[in-house]
Amino acid sequence: MTRLLAALTATTLLGTLPVPAQELTEERVKELVLEAILENPQIVMDAVTILQAREAEAAEAQAQAAMGENRDALEQDPNAPVLGNPDGDVTVVEFFDYNCPYCRRAASEVASLIENDGDVRIVYREWPILGEGSVFASRAALAAREQDKYAELHEAMLGAEGRLDETSVMRIAEEVGLDTDKLRADMEAPEVQSHIDMSMALAQSLGFTGTPSFVIGENRAPGLIDAEQMQAMIEMVREDG
Repeated sequence: MTRLLAALTATTLLGTLPVPAQELTEERVKELVLEAILENPQIVMDAVTILQAREAEAAEAQAQAAMGENRDALEQDPNAPVLGNPDGDVTVVEFFDYNCPYCRRAASEVASLIENDGDVRIVYREWPILGEGSVFASRAALAAREQDKYAELHEAMLGAEGRLDETSVMRIAEEVGLDTDKLRADMEAPEVQSHIDMSMALAQSLGFTGTPSFVIGENRAPGLIDAEQMQAMIEMVREDG
C-alpha cells in the first residue's frame, strides 16, 4: 500500500508540473515530489482519500461478484438451517456468532420480521469467530438438528445472559429437552464442521469482517440492522422480481 500511495502521490503531482514528465530523471521527480509535499502536505491526504476510494470500489465489486458466484451456496445449501417460511419468496442469509452481543439484539429483529412477513426464509450461517465458546455453541446448534431442536437451542442460546461456553451450552441444551449424550456425539459429524468451514469461506469472499452480517438479494448488510431495514431490502427484491 505504501508503494501504491507513493505512486499515486507522484502521479497526482506530475500532472501539475510545468516540465513534461518524460524530460525528468527519476531523481529529479523524487526531489520535486518531496518539495511539493513539504510545501503542501494536504497532497498526501488527498492521495490517501483517492486510494481508499479505489480500494473500496474494488472490494465492493469483488463482493458483488462473490454473491453472484455463490448464490446457491448462500440461499440453497441443504446443510444450512432454515427458519421462517421454507418456501418463502425471499431469502435472508444471516452470518452470526452466539457470543456476539449485536447478534443477540438482531435475534429479536429477525423474530419480528418472521412474525410480520410470512413469505420470508431465514438461512442461518453459523460463523463462530469469537473464541472456543462460540465454536462449541455453533457445533451444538448444528448437531441439535438431529433431534429436531435447532430452533429451540438457537433461540435459547441467543437469549442467554453472559458468555457461552461448554458448560452453559450443555445446560441450555438440557433445558430445551435435548439428549446431551447424543448431542455430543452428533457434534462430531462431518456436516457440522463442513457448515462452519463453508460459512468462513463465504464470509471471507463477501468481505464480511464481523457479526452479524446479512445478505438479502443483491445487497450485503455488514452489521446490525433492524426489522424495518430488512423489510425494505426484501421489498426491493420483490419489486425486482
